[in-house]
Amino acid sequence: MPADTNPAGDIFGGWLMSQMDLAAGNAASRRTHGRCATVAVEAMSFHAPVQVGDEVSLYADVVSTGRTSLRIQVEAWCRSRTEEHSVRVTSAVFTFVALDAHGRPRPVPPEAR
Repeated sequence: MPADTNPAGDIFGGWLMSQMDLAAGNAASRRTHGRCATVAVEAMSFHAPVQVGDEVSLYADVVSTGRTSLRIQVEAWCRSRTEEHSVRVTSAVFTFVALDAHGRPRPVPPEAR
């Protein structure tokens, strides 16, 4: 939306990062079967601008798990309303910690087979 843009009409990087965090959080919750919290984001580089009206697609993959944490690679791809091809606009690795009902770290359950 226009409120999420700079004067040139490009979407703020913070808005895109928040969408990526939501995608990573969904993947983390599915993998851990519960509540998780973002604890770190590795370096993020913006390769291309996103304009108002562009379609943004996010892809999240769990790349590693520890005892209570997991790392999730997220890529953001953009497609203009007038184009058929998409371009990768940014990527980052988000680290999450699985939390129990009291907000304390809990073990990541074994992966279902």
